[in-house]
Amino acid sequence: MIDIKDLRKSCDENRVTITQHATLRLLERGITMSDIVTVIKTGEIIRQYEDDKPFPSCLVLGQGDTGLAIHTVVSHDGVIMYVITGYYPDPNIWQGNFKIKK
Repeated sequence: MIDIKDLRKSCDENRVTITQHATLRLLERGITMSDIVTVIKTGEIIRQYEDDKPFPSCLVLGQGDTGLAIHTVVSHDGVIMYVITGYYPDPNIWQGNFKIKK
């Protein structure tokens, strides 16, 4: 299971890698790496995907630099955090707090 403290430590120590997929999606969605780091540093893990490969991953909910809610999927190998994707949660899919799907 991933601990938010480990993700924050990776951010603090600049041990973050962004996947090619994430790079494309973040650009399309106007989300910056600064937004992602802010989400990790101030947000919370709302889902764990322990069976993901090659490393477990999780969904983090937080606010980006603009104050808008962002969902970020990251994995962690115990040292490095890998950004898999990030998106603005759709209120038609997520309940008001963006933690629970409708």
